[in-house]
Amino acid sequence: MSSTSSAKRAVCHIVAMPYPGRGHINPLMNLSNELASKSDNILITFVVTEEWLSFIGSERKAGKIRFRCIPNVVPSELVRASDMIGFLEAVWTKMEAPFEQLLDELELPPTLIIADTHLFWAVSVGNRRNIPVASFWPMSTTMFSVFHHFHLFQEKGHFPVDLLDNENEQVEYIPGVSSTRLLDLPGFNGGIYPLILKQILGCVSWAGKGNYLLLPSIYALESQTIDALKAELSLSIYTVGPSIPYLDLSPGDKGDCLQWLDRQPSNSVLYVSMGSFLSVSNVQMEEITAGLQDSGVRFLLVAREGSWKLKHGYGGEGLVVPWCDQLRVLCHPSIGGFWSHCGWNSVKEGIFAGTPFLTFPLFADQNLNSKLIVEDWKIGWRIKKHQFTTRGEISSLVTKLMDLESDDEVKQMRARAKELQKECLQSIERHGSSESNINSFIHSILQFNDH
Repeated sequence: MSSTSSAKRAVCHIVAMPYPGRGHINPLMNLSNELASKSDNILITFVVTEEWLSFIGSERKAGKIRFRCIPNVVPSELVRASDMIGFLEAVWTKMEAPFEQLLDELELPPTLIIADTHLFWAVSVGNRRNIPVASFWPMSTTMFSVFHHFHLFQEKGHFPVDLLDNENEQVEYIPGVSSTRLLDLPGFNGGIYPLILKQILGCVSWAGKGNYLLLPSIYALESQTIDALKAELSLSIYTVGPSIPYLDLSPGDKGDCLQWLDRQPSNSVLYVSMGSFLSVSNVQMEEITAGLQDSGVRFLLVAREGSWKLKHGYGGEGLVVPWCDQLRVLCHPSIGGFWSHCGWNSVKEGIFAGTPFLTFPLFADQNLNSKLIVEDWKIGWRIKKHQFTTRGEISSLVTKLMDLESDDEVKQMRARAKELQKECLQSIERHGSSESNINSFIHSILQFNDH
């Protein structure tokens, strides 16, 4: 065997393919960075669309992760929210062929494909080419389990169902998942169209036909759900979370918001963010800002340009910015609470930072994540309890959460948030649950590479 071919075989070449959305790309990128940092024998090719390559161009790092792109065969990120069904149909029908073509063009043959679970076709690509596939599920394990067991809703007569008559009915038969309102489950709360739900159920089913399932969670957060899945599924399951950019937390340049935070007292600022994708209505946003102002609490509000009328900068007790380094902000000592839309990445970052939550879920998995925060982990309150939340409701809850001399309920909530933070930090330390899972996964794929 030539020295060139020996070198090629010695390198474990992972091709990572995320779903084209910020909330999916970021956790897979964070996991890729962790994998590449663990072994000199791992090279990662991270595949995105041309548009996404232009978005993340300034964020790219040199080293053992290289970027390749496929053509823009899906609608632009800038308009996808206006036609989610059209966007998802393109993801499911138009990305497979250019991805396969890219595999043919790679100088180094792939040892493993890691693909977002929503890209179900990646499993069949790997199976056809005899390349092992790891399905990366970018949401909570609880959400995966609900989809995996969705047939039980039909068997129990809960799907389809009229929520007007069954709004508070509880579901207690999903293995490893605590009692949950129907209204908090995907497919029941109006956040997922029937066509999309059917396809996602298919994606979850396809994940079981791969070799590995990677969960960007922490075992301590969802242990019963994880154990139940491991008992049911035959493929190897690894909890590799939190899959957030904690490796990048070393001190760097401080933007305006971090400098502003430096001037605020400890635990005095409420950080407010609605996520990077869907926004609330202008009327609701005005009510939110009025409630924040009425509370008299210091706040840092992230709001995209054009989404509402309040000007960035603001004044008084609050600062409004179009963007910030969220994890760095949450870990700042002046932050005392996190108003979140409950996207899974934001939930994990809040737990990592040890902050209590005010939850304001908007769609998809966010209602279920809110339920985990409020009912299971007891580290937050739900601020959005119906379609429209008034300034009075907002002001009252914000004031109560941020009062450091508040009642025992708030103090206990803050203590639990710190306990979960400790478990999160322990999971990524040597011999921690996530650290051990990542090392086991690497050992498995390197073994495969040697055969």
